[in-house]
Amino acid sequence: MNDAKNRRLRDKSSGAATLINDGCKISGVITGSGDFLINGEVDGDCDISGTITLAHNGRWQGTIKADDIIIAGRVEGDIIAVGKVEITNSAKISGTVTAEAIAVAEGAIVEGVMKTTGNEELLNFTEKRNSEA
Repeated sequence: MNDAKNRRLRDKSSGAATLINDGCKISGVITGSGDFLINGEVDGDCDISGTITLAHNGRWQGTIKADDIIIAGRVEGDIIAVGKVEITNSAKISGTVTAEAIAVAEGAIVEGVMKTTGNEELLNFTEKRNSEA
């Protein structure tokens, strides 16, 4: 049985991610390809071909645009994914979230609008793991 559509994005990640570590602050525009793991702070926008993971300690002010996005930290700005957005229970978002599919864990705070661009078929899932990004 192929359960690829039921797997979490971070389970599919392959290779080493570009890391912005805790204590690091980036100001400006980030572009590129590949996976990015943000533990620090970003003040600016991005357009990434790949997956962005904003970890529990991560902070982002600006627009996040990528193929797939995982949010466990704080975002003040819009989130735009070509594919999927996963919002964990520790996330706090102020802005619009747009994606083909959006998964929101219980406990997450989203102050804004969520828009899905994908299939209107409802997909239910049960989170069986209790770990943070």
